[in-house]
Amino acid sequence: MKKFIKSFFNNPSETEIEDDNKGRYMPKKMDPIEQRFSYRFTENGGKFLYCENKAECDDFFTQILEENNWKNVEILCYDDSLLDLFSKKSELIVSKTNLNSKFFLTTCEFLIAKDGSLLICAEQIKSHKVNDLPNNFIVFAKISQFTETLSMGLNGIKSKYPKNLPTNITTIKNFNSDNKENTNFLTYGSSAKNLYLLLLEDL
Repeated sequence: MKKFIKSFFNNPSETEIEDDNKGRYMPKKMDPIEQRFSYRFTENGGKFLYCENKAECDDFFTQILEENNWKNVEILCYDDSLLDLFSKKSELIVSKTNLNSKFFLTTCEFLIAKDGSLLICAEQIKSHKVNDLPNNFIVFAKISQFTETLSMGLNGIKSKYPKNLPTNITTIKNFNSDNKENTNFLTYGSSAKNLYLLLLEDL
């Protein structure tokens, strides 16, 4: 993963030159799934924070709170176990009902490499529409949640919940209010969210 982070900031022209030298009929080498996701995710306006361990995840969480001056604010969080990751939780007022909270702390189901979107469902957002949730999101995910396409992610949800398929399955893709493009049927009509993704290595 460290190599991926390093390669993500490589000069694109170097890659282009290398591809040209391979010959026009050679199969195109595909970038790692993590790199393809993070490129499209940040292109969509998302803020990507890679964490090697829980301590680093907690440190990034603290920096996000300080950067936005989110101290003693009310947050929306449906997952109690998620709060155990962060030491600054004592500075937050946790709500399970206030959709006007300062930010929404949540997990997701899958990270879609093809378009840099996050696949979520009722397990994360209950029966609410994405538009009804706070404008600011902090999403916690792990490396194992990467998948290539939306259809593969939907199949993953079916496998994960074989006896009780969750409702309200949707994706979040637009993290930039200036980005008007919205071609995914699951995100059509959704407003942009200011979203931080804390991506943790699987332990």
